Amino acid sequence: MAIKLLYFAHLRESFGMAGEEIPLPAGVADVAALKHHLAARGDPWPVLVHSQSLRTAVNQRMVGPEALLADGDEVAFFPPVTGG
Repeated sequence: MAIKLLYFAHLRESFGMAGEEIPLPAGVADVAALKHHLAARGDPWPVLVHSQSLRTAVNQRMVGPEALLADGDEVAFFPPVTGG
């Protein structure tokens, strides 16, 4: 299973990229597990787990940490207010 990730605002600068496509290992089936999987990359990735203000959208719909992921999904991480 592979998904497309998008990073907005300060996340884009912190991670050094606007997005990427990644394969998901077995056991990473929801947004919460995805955040922990990415946080395991080390600094600055743990911000995805520790920040209370970040928002997540799957296929352009706002979701919570329990949202399930499917092959080909687009997952976006962003702060509550982003500039143009």
